[in-house]
Amino acid sequence: MAIFAQTIRMEKIKIGITSGDINGIGLEVILKALKNPSILELFTPVLYGNIKISSYHKNIVQLDNLSFHVLHQGEKPKAGKLNLVNCWNDTVTINLGKASPDGGKYALLSLEKAVEDVVKGDIDAIVTAPVNKASMRLAGSIHLGHTSYLKEKAGVNDVLMMMLSHKLKVGLVTDHIPLSQVPSTLSKELISRKIQIMEESLRKDFGIPKPQIAVLGLNPHAGEEGLLGNEEESFIRPAVIEAKKNGLFVSGPYPSDGFFGSGMFSKFDGILAMFHDQGLIPFKTLSFNSGVNYTAGLPFVRTSPDHGTAFEIAGKNMADPGSMIQAMYWAKDLILEKRGYVEMRQNVLKKRPKLSEEMSE
Repeated sequence: MAIFAQTIRMEKIKIGITSGDINGIGLEVILKALKNPSILELFTPVLYGNIKISSYHKNIVQLDNLSFHVLHQGEKPKAGKLNLVNCWNDTVTINLGKASPDGGKYALLSLEKAVEDVVKGDIDAIVTAPVNKASMRLAGSIHLGHTSYLKEKAGVNDVLMMMLSHKLKVGLVTDHIPLSQVPSTLSKELISRKIQIMEESLRKDFGIPKPQIAVLGLNPHAGEEGLLGNEEESFIRPAVIEAKKNGLFVSGPYPSDGFFGSGMFSKFDGILAMFHDQGLIPFKTLSFNSGVNYTAGLPFVRTSPDHGTAFEIAGKNMADPGSMIQAMYWAKDLILEKRGYVEMRQNVLKKRPKLSEEMSE
């Protein structure tokens, strides 16, 4: 999708970018991603953060030629510029590489303003830089990550954490919970709901008319017919059967080791994993530094890089911006897909005369 998206330059898509934890690598990868003027031509970036904090990180990555266009009350973002919404004026002490109350507090302020603007339609999508769960807890937030906050603010019943790359799309039934809690959290109703969100997203957000979805088992060998666990027979397989009866192209449950090891994943449009590492280990093995986290089921587009705050390298100018760049590309492409540009392009191609007709004229 990214190649086609780059050709449609008349669309002034505005992408809001949150700062994430100010003590992590978020601002570093954002600034590195936007340093190339050609990227600024693809969309209008709007950074939600603070001018002093952003300038501090700009100095770390030595981007003297990159300047901020600070937006004042009521001012519209300017194309071709790195627009910045100053979300706070407090004097903040930066503690690179460390969890802190300020890290969580200002990450949340940045997110709040971006969500407010995307709901109002002032921006078209949100790309979120990583937050740190410990920092969010220290700040007193009930939301330790982006997903629960976005779900609440959007007023939707459920969402799906989906990892995207050009090789595969992996959704998670359960995401950031302890492994010991996964079996008791799973149910037929939950799995059915996640299947439905994935199927609808693949159709509406990615333009796949009849998406093929694979569902993974929970236990080794997908339970070995109950010998290695009964979750597959109790509620995973029943959820798959119900989805099939509803006309969806869903199959499984598959043993995850053989499914990925044999390359079977390449035959499906979407893969639904039961827990975090089951989906993320193969995904990051195949797509590290190019994968993107997408929240399916929201009324607006939200993407993020597939890595965390990486405190261990914060402030060392070592962070790779690849995943952040891809998160920006995917956000733009998903907006175009939602607006029907892909369908429009397909209709135009259908109306073109065949090569033989062109040559006969």
